[in-house]
Amino acid sequence: MSDIVIKPITDIEPYSGPHAIPGIRFRAAREALGVTAWGMNVLELDAGCSAYPEHDHQKDGQEEVYIVLDGAAVLHVDDVQRPIEAGDMVRVGPSHRRKFVTHDQGVTLLAIGGTPGQAYPAGTGG
Repeated sequence: MSDIVIKPITDIEPYSGPHAIPGIRFRAAREALGVTAWGMNVLELDAGCSAYPEHDHQKDGQEEVYIVLDGAAVLHVDDVQRPIEAGDMVRVGPSHRRKFVTHDQGVTLLAIGGTPGQAYPAGTGG
């Protein structure tokens, strides 16, 4: 693979397997670009979507950064709700439960993750 890869987000086919969630397109950007140092996905949630799974990374210690590329959402972290919009960047530590919900408009997020002090296990999805 070349050391320079340019790919439009829409050219990355969204996941369509048995765990696909209606209203959410999960695009494996890490794999599409050949990144091996960290996990990276593009998440697109339609307007009125509340199906994004709440989760944390307490077991694997992974921290995540989300960059809002387009639209707006509400980030639920533990018991707090925080509105986020295009241009916002958010870091969520491993122990916090997180979930995204959209209302009047959808959102496109770039999600980047890795475990501090550990090499990224390339080939594990995301």
